[in-house]
Amino acid sequence: MKSGKLVLGRRELLLAGTGGLSGVGLLPKAIGKNANERIQIGVIGLGSRGYNLIDALVRHHDKARIVAICDVDKTHYRDRAWGAGNAYGLIPAGQKISAAYAKQGVQGSEDGISRYTDYRDLLDQRGIDAVVIATPDHWHAKCTLDAVAIGKDVYCEKPVTHLFAEGQAVYREVEKRQAVFQTGSQQRSDQLFRRAVELVRNGVLGKLHTIKVGQQAGYAQPMGDSKLTAIPKQLNYDFWCGPSKVLPYMRARHHRWWRGHSAYGGGVLMDWIGHHNDIAHWALGLDASGPEEVEAIGWTFPKSDIYDTPLRYTIRCEYAGGVSSTISSENPAGLQMIGSEGSVFVNRGKLRTSDPRWALPDFVPGSESVTVSDDHMGNFLNCILTRQQPVAPAEAGHRSITPGHLGYVSHALGRSLRWSAKEERVLDDEDANRRLRQFKYRQPWS
Repeated sequence: MKSGKLVLGRRELLLAGTGGLSGVGLLPKAIGKNANERIQIGVIGLGSRGYNLIDALVRHHDKARIVAICDVDKTHYRDRAWGAGNAYGLIPAGQKISAAYAKQGVQGSEDGISRYTDYRDLLDQRGIDAVVIATPDHWHAKCTLDAVAIGKDVYCEKPVTHLFAEGQAVYREVEKRQAVFQTGSQQRSDQLFRRAVELVRNGVLGKLHTIKVGQQAGYAQPMGDSKLTAIPKQLNYDFWCGPSKVLPYMRARHHRWWRGHSAYGGGVLMDWIGHHNDIAHWALGLDASGPEEVEAIGWTFPKSDIYDTPLRYTIRCEYAGGVSSTISSENPAGLQMIGSEGSVFVNRGKLRTSDPRWALPDFVPGSESVTVSDDHMGNFLNCILTRQQPVAPAEAGHRSITPGHLGYVSHALGRSLRWSAKEERVLDDEDANRRLRQFKYRQPWS
């Protein structure tokens, strides 16, 4: 290993490569750390969100150390012109981490960070305990499953996977391997969202009957330059596309805006459903379950073929006990839950209740509580050491976005779907099940 420098691994010449898709409960596996050892972390994906997670990790330098980073783009400026704003990618990320550790007086920072352009070489590095994955969605499952298969714990951004079948594979493999997995649904580590959940769970709102999940609309026009251009020299675009199809390169479909096309993401719909609908499922106690019926209503799409994910959308869901939900770009951004005795609306930094007393810090909703976390990355790191289940486990991340997957199938077929959450199967509709489980990686990825 060449410390502090770009490490060209044994797979560097195989850029597309091959690879296999290979209540808090205690997980019996242990990493064997003593009080003086830090958790060794590798970070995969060094864009804007990756930088946010690096900042979160650096704050815990007494507990964890970033020892390896990976990205297929050596330097970029996200959606901005070259040289404008923050620089992202492999080279600037290494500099950022080293500077942050140096400022905190952590010794040996520069020499302790290995740089990779192939995530599999990062996983091969001896001593890494866990990985943080902040890639585009179409890489989430592959990176996660390869990491879990060799004993790593994983923090992965939401939505936990790009395809429904990937989500099933991830949460089942995490359970089988007894790995610690944290979905990057950081609203579960926010006291306002936790208060909203406990108001519902303790019956303060009475009998819950209506949920309104409000999300942003999709991309109406190209979000950047849509001209086909040469692939930047510092970017391995073929590897960036990975298991998904290789679309002609343009800035409007790359950094930041990739999710507008279904090859790489599920649009704004799937970008946000893992946040607000995740909280709705948490309130309903459905981390291992889901709705009984799902229907896509009133979907519209951009007029350009740059993107193929919905612009305006509503997904109607029916849950057991007479609870109806809409996940919609037409609802106010945030989450509203309405019961027979009152309502609560919550968004980032906002909590409104029909009875103002319910929002007061000293109000106690009742005896039923949920996992308390005020630091999402800190919760993950603590769970690595204690082998407890984090506040946003893999199955919860998968279940919270399942209505989005079902919404896509409902829209394609033009009909509502009856869903068995226990079996994870559309009832009496094999066409819908085939569409839901469509799963094809570009060769040679598997």
